[in-house]
Formats: sequence, structure tokens, C-alpha cells
Amino acid sequence: MRFIQLGENQFHGEIPQEFGRLFRLRVLNLSSNAISGKIPANLNYCSELVTISLTRNKLEGKIPIDQLSSVKKLKRISFNQNNLTGEIPSSIGNLSSLTSLSLAFNNLEGNLPMEMGLLKRLSFFAASENKLSGIIPASIFNSSAITVISVGGNSFHGNLPTNIGLTLPNLQVLYVEGNNFSGNFPTSITNASGLEILDLPYNKFAGQVPANLGDLTQLKRANLNHNLFGNNSTGDLDFIASLTNCSNLRILSLSANTFGGNVPKIMANLSNQLAALYLGGNQLSGTIPEGFGNFVNLYLLSLKLNYLSGVIPRDFGKLQNLQFLSLYQNELSGQIVSTLCNATSLCLLDLSINQFEGGNIFDVLINCQNLQFLQLSQNNFTGIISPHFLQTHSSLMHLYLSENSFSGSLPPEVGKLIHLVDLDVSQNQLSGGIPISLADCTNLEILFMQSNFFQGTIPPNLASWKSIQQLDLSSNNLTGPIPKELEKLQFLRYLNLSYNDIEGAAPNTGVFSNASQISLIGNNKLCGGIPELEFPPCPLIKGKNRGKLKVIILMSIVLPATLLVLGALLLYFLVYHKGKRRLVAGFSSMPTRVDKLLRISYHELLRATSGFSPENLIGSGNFGSVFKGRLEKHGNMLVAVKVLDLQKNGASKSLKAECKALRNIRHRNLVSIVSYCSSIDSKGDEFKALVYEFLENGNLDLWLHPAETTDQATSSRSFNLLQKLNIAIDVASAFQYLHDHCQAEIVHCDLKPSNILLDNDLVAHVGDFGLARLLPKPVNTSSEQGTSSTIAIKGTIGYAAPGNYNFLWSLMLLNCAQKYRTFGTFNSF
Repeated sequence: MRFIQLGENQFHGEIPQEFGRLFRLRVLNLSSNAISGKIPANLNYCSELVTISLTRNKLEGKIPIDQLSSVKKLKRISFNQNNLTGEIPSSIGNLSSLTSLSLAFNNLEGNLPMEMGLLKRLSFFAASENKLSGIIPASIFNSSAITVISVGGNSFHGNLPTNIGLTLPNLQVLYVEGNNFSGNFPTSITNASGLEILDLPYNKFAGQVPANLGDLTQLKRANLNHNLFGNNSTGDLDFIASLTNCSNLRILSLSANTFGGNVPKIMANLSNQLAALYLGGNQLSGTIPEGFGNFVNLYLLSLKLNYLSGVIPRDFGKLQNLQFLSLYQNELSGQIVSTLCNATSLCLLDLSINQFEGGNIFDVLINCQNLQFLQLSQNNFTGIISPHFLQTHSSLMHLYLSENSFSGSLPPEVGKLIHLVDLDVSQNQLSGGIPISLADCTNLEILFMQSNFFQGTIPPNLASWKSIQQLDLSSNNLTGPIPKELEKLQFLRYLNLSYNDIEGAAPNTGVFSNASQISLIGNNKLCGGIPELEFPPCPLIKGKNRGKLKVIILMSIVLPATLLVLGALLLYFLVYHKGKRRLVAGFSSMPTRVDKLLRISYHELLRATSGFSPENLIGSGNFGSVFKGRLEKHGNMLVAVKVLDLQKNGASKSLKAECKALRNIRHRNLVSIVSYCSSIDSKGDEFKALVYEFLENGNLDLWLHPAETTDQATSSRSFNLLQKLNIAIDVASAFQYLHDHCQAEIVHCDLKPSNILLDNDLVAHVGDFGLARLLPKPVNTSSEQGTSSTIAIKGTIGYAAPGNYNFLWSLMLLNCAQKYRTFGTFNSF
């Protein structure tokens, strides 16, 4: 027996030991089967063996190199894609005839033996995707016969030899992806004139790329991404000019480095064979030059995560073979070129986080019939979501339209997207009902519709979803009950229905049984549910007709009496309460509506605060930090962003307390809320923040107890008597409003000078309602009843300056004085 060729079948079991008795065997090929067990050690008796190919099986154990080293004629060993373990033995150096050694995709570990440098005939070496480590022996790079080195996906470190192109003149493939190599680009590599594949990504190479890289005229793939190449300077991409000599270049990847400057215009002269071009994740600026339309074979173009500006060049319409286009997170603007969908095979289009605009975006994209991923979020698009577009793009799997200005309804044709996995239409101006046809999107896993103007009830048939995991319908105008059918969604792990007008009993099974996975705040008419939600118990209903009769009788008695009392109170107010206007002039009778707040995303807050930088930090407390920010999309409005530290116990409870206190109140002496944000941050963690108006004069504590500073303007700040009195009256006005003019009495629980903020006119505004409590109106408010109170500063732990207590005592006296004056007994007080 000389040859055993049994590759690409379905053999299983172990390799028979009897193979070791085939003394004249020259070729053993069992590749692409399901053979398991160990490689027989007695193959060393096959002294005529030249080739062993056992790739793509389920073999395990160590490589029997010690035994095989006696097979002097062995030239080719291929053990790829098995489960082999252990180290590569040093006896490998005895296989003097070896020309090809392929050990990739196993679990080998340890260092490469120095003895591999003895394999002078070795031309092909592949050990990628193992657990190898250490430094590659220099002796390997001295074997002039080598044409392929593939060691990617390990943990090698060190530098590539500076003379690698001189010692390996026949090198055709250099693949070292995903290791820890460092140092500069080996400039001598250009001497290996036959190099076709240069793969250096996911390492720590640094410095400039040689300007003569194009001397490698046979180059087909140059992959340098995820390194430290470039210096964020204008000359970083000068080497592109030399690459115009590489007529076979098909893939050029320069992403995730520190290349700076503009995209060179000469890039348009690269080979028209170019199929993939990656430039994302650098520091590139300026406009995208014309000429990309020359790449008629281009199927992938990524320019994401740069600082590119201007419009999309019109010649992008010539890229008829384009399948993937990402312009994500740049500063591009204008309307989308109308010919973009000449590339009818386009399946991924990401234009998010730019400044694109226009009301006809769906008309432009109508011819992109094969779209599977469409990302338009965080732009300035307007108009309606086209029903025709939805009806004709059933291939869509991921559709992101959030943070634009789309209006109108969400068309029922959305149900035609039967392959849809993710749908995000949040933070737009959409209205109307939630289409019941969404239930036809049976593969849906994520649905975000928050911060719009959707109304009506939640369709119960949404419970037919089989895969839904995240559902956010918060901050809309939804009414009616929560469908109990939603309890049946077994994979649902996040549900947010907060800030709507939902009523009735909250379910308590399924996702509703875990308070950490749901948010129902801001729905005042809900009852029941699990205790952690703190809703009131639902009223008991005994008999349908009997209940109706009770309601009729009760209304017939209460309604006339209520009207009579209200008339009397109105008359009393008009006659006797004129002196009260000074204190209550600041509060509006119209409650603050959540849907009137600005729509602000996590990314806007990230930009507004320069990444929540320490330079913008203006304060911190028990449950989070406050940053100064500037909202560019809202007239450069200055705001204070309170970011909750959700890892701290009580932070979520503090947020709920603050939301409950602020949701329906407005007064000139309370800090105004601008917006709120409940989202996911850049690390994938939960993010919650409240956004307030920014008051330039800081808090009262800084005025009462100024810190030692060299800033004379700050250290010399003080009040005159009239200003002190006005501030005290402002705070007393705020508290009278909170105690007497809210639907439920609001007890602040944390009044202190650091929670009183001053605007440019030194008007005081009370803030920080994180410890606030909402109390029901007392049944008997007679001043003759005995009362007791306990004075404490809940939010100040350990020590509070005595001056704080003096100031707070003055405020309480003024508040009491105001109450007595209101009822005509101020003089007796």
C-alpha cells in the first residue's frame, strides 16, 4: 500500500494502529472526516511516508513529533483544525526534509522551538489560531526558502526583524494578525518583491508606513488596521501615492489607527480591482474627494468614525457593485445623493450620527431593494416614513431611524418586514396608534418607540412575538390598560412603559415580576403590581350592576356639593387673596408635561459635556455627579446634567423620587427640568440622567461659605440685606407651593444652601428632589389640631455647618409667617 486517499468523507472512529504496519506507505490523507482519538505514534514505522494530511477532524492529544522525527523523507504535515494540545516538540528540527508544516486552529501552547530554524527547506509554516506565545525565534526568519508565515491569533510579542525583507526574499504571505507585536513597520519588507498578502492587524505596530510600500507591485491585500500607525498629521497617508503601482490590489485596510490629514485625492488612482477599502476609526478630516466612483469593483467602503465633512460625492452613484457602505459618526451634511441606490445590491447602509437632512430619504433609497441593515439615526431627516418603502423592502432585518424629525404615523406596512430583528424609531415626532401589524414581525427582538407622540392602547396581539427581548414604549401618550398578554413574552428582559397615561392593574407575572427589568413610572392611574413598584392597591369591584348604581348615587351627591365648594373657594380667593400674589406669581397652573421636554439622547449629552470630562464636573453627591453641558442642537443651551451612579444603592429610588416630584410641577423658584435620558451608554451599561437649566451663580452655600481662592470675584461675593431677604422669600415661596399647591404635598427632605441655586438676577431656585416624599392631602387641616414635627436634614450626613441651620430656621419662620399672613392673622403672629 503506497497511497491512502480517503479525504472528504464521513469516516469516524480512531485511526487504526494497523496503519503503522504499512511500511511502504507514502501518502496518508484522511482530511475532512469525523475521525477522533489520538494520532498513532507507530506511524514512524512508515519510513517511506512523505505526506500526512489529517486536517478538519476531531483528533486530540499531543503531536507525535518525537516519533515522526525518524521519518526522514517526510515533507508535508497538515494537522489543521483539530483539538491537538501540548507544545511543539524541539525534535521538529530533525525533520530535515520538511517543506510544509500546518498546525493552525488547534489548542497548541508554549513557545516555538529554536530548532525550527534548522528546517532549511521549510517554505510553508502555519500555526495561526492556537495558544502559542513568546518571541518567534530569529532563526525562522533566516530561512530563505520560506514563502508563507501564518501565526495570527496567538500571543506572540516582540518586534518583526528590521531585515525581514532581506532574509526572506521569497516571502509571499505574512500573516501575524491578533498578537502583541510592537515596534515600527519593518521598512525592509519592500525588498520581498513577491509579497502578495501583508496582514498586520490587531497588534501594536507604530510609526509611519514606508512611503515606498508600493514597491510591492504584486500586493493583493494590505491589512494594517487596529494598530498605532500614523501621527495624526497631514503626511500620514503619503504612502498611498506609491500604492497606485499595485495593479492587483484588492483589499486595503487602514482603519483604527491614528492617521490624520485629508483623504488624498490620489487615492482615486488606486487599482480599479479594489474590492474593499477601510479607512474608518482614524483622525481624517476635510471632504471626501471625487474619484471613488472609479472603483467599479468595490463592494465595501468604510469611512466611519472620522471627522469628515461636506456632502457625499455624486460619483458614489457609480459604485454599482457596492454592498456595504458605512459613513457612521462623521460631520457630513446635506442631502443624500439621489443616485446612491444605483448600487442595487447594497445590503448595509450606515449614515448615523451625522448632519444629513432632507424629507425624501426613503424616495432616494427606494431602489436599494436588497437592504438588510439601514441605520439613519441621529441626523436631521424629516418627512414621513414611506409605506411604499416598507412594503417593498421585506429583506430589512435591522432598521434604525431614531433621533430625527420623522413625523406622521408608523405605517401598518411595517408588518411586511417579516425578517425584522431590530426596529428603533425613538425620539422622533411620530404619532397615531401602534400598528397591530407589528405582530407580524415574528422575529423581532428589539423594539424602541420611546419619546414620540404615539397614542391609543397597546395592541394585545403583540404577545404573539416569539423572540422579543427589549421593548420601550415610554414617553408617549398611550392610554388604556397594560395587556395581560404581555406576561406571556418569555424572552422579554427589558420593558419600559413609563411616562404615558396607562391605567388599571399592573400585571405581576412574567417580566412584570422583576422590578429591575421594567419601568412603569409616570403612569399615575396604575395600581396593583408587585410591591417594589409602590403602586396603590386596586379597588375591589363587587358586582357589575351594583357598582354602577353606587357610582350614579355618589356622583349625584358629590358633584353638586363639589361645584358649590369650588364656587365658594373661587370667590374667597378673588376677594381675600390679592395679597398672596407676590408669593405664588411664579407657579403656573398648567402642569409640566413630559412630552413637552426636549428629546435628548445619550450621545448628545456625551458631546455636550465633552465626554463627561472632569473639566465640566460642577458637583457630585451620594447618587451621582452633575456636569455642565452645551446642547448644540438646541441653540447652544447651557444645561446641568445629573448622571445617576446606578451602582450605588438607592440611586434608582432617588431617580424615581425626583421624577415623581418634578413631573407635574412648575414654579419660578424651582429648578426647571429640561429633559431626561434613559438609555444605554457606549459600554452597553444602563444610563440614566436628568437635565436641568444651568444657573450661572451657583449654589447658595458657595456664597455663604466661599472657599479660599485666588479669584477675587468669587472670594468677594456677598449679599446685602435686601438680597438676603428676597432669597429667603423665594425659597419660602417655593415651599409654600410644594406644600399647599400641588396635587399631593411634596416634602423636599433635603433643604440646605447647597441645594438652592441662584440665577443671574440672584433669584433663588430650589433643586435636588432625590429624597423628596409625596404625601396625600390631610383630611383635617385645622390649625387648632395639635401637630408634631421632627426637624432633620436627611441629605446631609455627619456634619452640617451651623450657619446652615440658622439659614434654614429663618426660612421656616418666613414660610410660617407667609401662611399666617395668608389667612389674615399675620399681625397676631
